[in-house]
Amino acid sequence: MESLIWIGALLSVVGLAGIIWCIVDVSRARRAGLDDDTLRARLQKAVAFNLGAFGISALGLIMVVMGLILS
Repeated sequence: MESLIWIGALLSVVGLAGIIWCIVDVSRARRAGLDDDTLRARLQKAVAFNLGAFGISALGLIMVVMGLILS
């Protein structure tokens, strides 16, 4: 079950990296001074990616907990 813990930890790190990328992307978009429609479209893409990153991170944390329980 140790491999389940490490795979889960890796997934959590990948999800965290995705969340950080979303933060950086949105801050760059806000500083770029885009018009409302362009900014809205870019933020919608970032929100979708952010939800996916949170899902991957949550899945990784579930895997870590399950690995610890089964150990």
